[in-house]
Amino acid sequence: MKLSFVIPGSPVAKARARVFYNKSLGRAMAYTPTKTASYENYIKLIAAQEWPHPPMTEPIHMSIKVYRSTPKSLSKNKLNLAELGHIRPTSKPDCDNYLKSICDALNNLVFKDDSQVVSVKIEKFYSAFPRTEIEIEGIENTEIDFCLPA
Repeated sequence: MKLSFVIPGSPVAKARARVFYNKSLGRAMAYTPTKTASYENYIKLIAAQEWPHPPMTEPIHMSIKVYRSTPKSLSKNKLNLAELGHIRPTSKPDCDNYLKSICDALNNLVFKDDSQVVSVKIEKFYSAFPRTEIEIEGIENTEIDFCLPA
């Protein structure tokens, strides 16, 4: 099975969990920052509309294109090159942090667990229209016959 959908708006990378000391419980506790949690819920909302099926159980390949806002500091020439994909973002956040946000949002919805993701292609681009394009495809397990040497 295959699923493709777009998350409009500025992409949000997974932020580190915040830790605080809860005096009443007498221990440290961690929580996901609000911006990250909101973005993950936004992804879930859009994905749920596109995926009315039970979660996939097979290995998964994901292809993700992250389109960040084009910096206002670019000259017109560089702006055009950025829009064409010739100038790409090399600044933080890292690609893997975008992947973490997306995978955590899609757990138990599109696939049972993000451990099923066995192959990923993720790219960052600039665009006047920030968004994240996601493509998810189940990979059929194929049995391989082994011939062991005697």
